Amino acid sequence: MRVVIGMSGGVDSAVAALRLKQQGCDVVGVFMKNWEERDENGVCTATADYEDVKRVADQIGIPYYAVNFSKEYRDRVFSYFLEEYRSGRTPNPDVLCNSEIKFKAFLNLALSADAEYMATGHYANVERDGGAVRLVRAADANKDQTYFLAGLTQAQLKNALFPIGGLLKSDVRQIAARHGLINANKKDSTGICFIGERNFKAFLMRYLPVQPGDMVDASGRVVGRHDGLMYYTLGQRKGLNIGGRNYGNGRSWYVIEKDLRHNRLIVQQGEGEALLFKSLDTDTVNWIAGAPPAARFCCTAKFRYRQPDQQVEAEATQTGWHVTFASPQRAITPGQWAVFYMGETCLGGGPIVAYQR
Repeated sequence: MRVVIGMSGGVDSAVAALRLKQQGCDVVGVFMKNWEERDENGVCTATADYEDVKRVADQIGIPYYAVNFSKEYRDRVFSYFLEEYRSGRTPNPDVLCNSEIKFKAFLNLALSADAEYMATGHYANVERDGGAVRLVRAADANKDQTYFLAGLTQAQLKNALFPIGGLLKSDVRQIAARHGLINANKKDSTGICFIGERNFKAFLMRYLPVQPGDMVDASGRVVGRHDGLMYYTLGQRKGLNIGGRNYGNGRSWYVIEKDLRHNRLIVQQGEGEALLFKSLDTDTVNWIAGAPPAARFCCTAKFRYRQPDQQVEAEATQTGWHVTFASPQRAITPGQWAVFYMGETCLGGGPIVAYQR
């Protein structure tokens, strides 16, 4: 069985490739270069990562190649990323990166190379039942990445393998160390998908015009200035730079709203009820099975990565889905994804477009 695996230079994809090789698969490693610019320190992390891929592939004994999807990434992911911030939302590019790059551009490449499957180092599982597939949580609940895979379809998942989905992260590192892989202790990647860790404000400033404005409390009183609404998210406390003022009650300030029309950032002292929400709306939801369980049903959901499951009721509307929470939820953020689960199965999800207090 021929499998093309995406290799990032990290330990997860390395152990995934190793396990496939041990299972007797004909494994080909592929490094995806999707971002060509250097960071603020003049470093191109993709160069170092590819060197790690080459060294690990040689250790495992598999061929490796590099492909460049930079244009596809800019057109399908980064343009959306910028447009969402321009519109005052806080996007999650990792979801789109998976559905448009890893499981579309890369999947098509793998299948065109006569591979039967493509594999990645994601912490997730796929269960097959006849011709249908289900996306199931990983064994390691702390590393489970089904939240970021909620935008995938049956067609994309039917050819997907997740070789480390049944392992704990500690198991992965132990396997890598036992086999002497050079990246056994390599730090996990963080930051924006394929772009990496950045000074986020400085990074956005390179692509979007800065539009400073007033920071006001709920009464409309100006309490400071913001650098641009795109730099802030609901529930944010750090980086407001309005502490220590002569007025107020001495508690921390939090972002509770963005007034796009007047370019104002609305803040309050203390979290309070303004950061608690009863429900949300999506305009679209990707159902991995191809259809929802029903027009109205109960399940659990996450509204950000690693959030504990929350009990909800989802109901179809004329424009999307309305999701009611069993208990109030903090800082529901437009642009982020609401992802639905039924037990261990990820049902799918969609971007949050509105919320109700």
